[in-house]
Amino acid sequence: MPRPEGAVALVTGASKGIGSAIARALAADGWRVAVNYRNDADGAEATVAAIEAAGGTAATLAGDVANAAPDQLFAQAEEALGGPVLALVNNAGVRADNLAIQIEDEDWDRVLNTNLSAAFRLTKRSLRPMLKARYGRIVNVASVVGPRANAGQANYAAAKAGLIGMTKTVSHEVARRGITVNAVAPGFIETDMTKDLLTDVVKAIPARRAGQPDEVAAAVRFLASDDAAYVTGTTLFVDGGMSA
Repeated sequence: MPRPEGAVALVTGASKGIGSAIARALAADGWRVAVNYRNDADGAEATVAAIEAAGGTAATLAGDVANAAPDQLFAQAEEALGGPVLALVNNAGVRADNLAIQIEDEDWDRVLNTNLSAAFRLTKRSLRPMLKARYGRIVNVASVVGPRANAGQANYAAAKAGLIGMTKTVSHEVARRGITVNAVAPGFIETDMTKDLLTDVVKAIPARRAGQPDEVAAAVRFLASDDAAYVTGTTLFVDGGMSA
């Protein structure tokens, strides 16, 4: 069935970088977009302004996904935008890189809680309106380092690998109800989070360049569209050939 009228897309960590690009891409495809942010209110407001300037509808949504109550986030998104959340993009993420022998427990817990546990809690909450509507799109932003080793990122890799596994399992549970669950696994994308790594890794990328946030957003836009209604449980790599 086609996307219900007035449907809302919630994008976490959407004040800048990949998240902002995803929010703008979904708005361009007709979604009303809740732009979630933790600290960067100015970035979130700039994302909303760009969406509205292009003729779309969006609202900012403050909240740290690692600590905020999912019910509260969803209620605020639905109240602000006047419709049910029928698309969820779990994009919010943090890094705390170090060799495994040097990773502190608090850095392990922080990365796993934000990148994986919060995504699960939001996914669980998102299924309520989706099951009722018999329509839904969940896209988890994983990483090429989930299935591919990258020294110094044991915590980040564990979280992203877990996100891919969660994607596959949940997709099986809800496929017959018109809900798709997929992942996008970016490689090295030019953002604030990766700028300290790019110089060292570009030479290892077959495409010989870093990716751009809009290239990841295009993949998410497809997976959230009606054209992807028969695509579920998969991981789409946007990595310039790193996973080949």
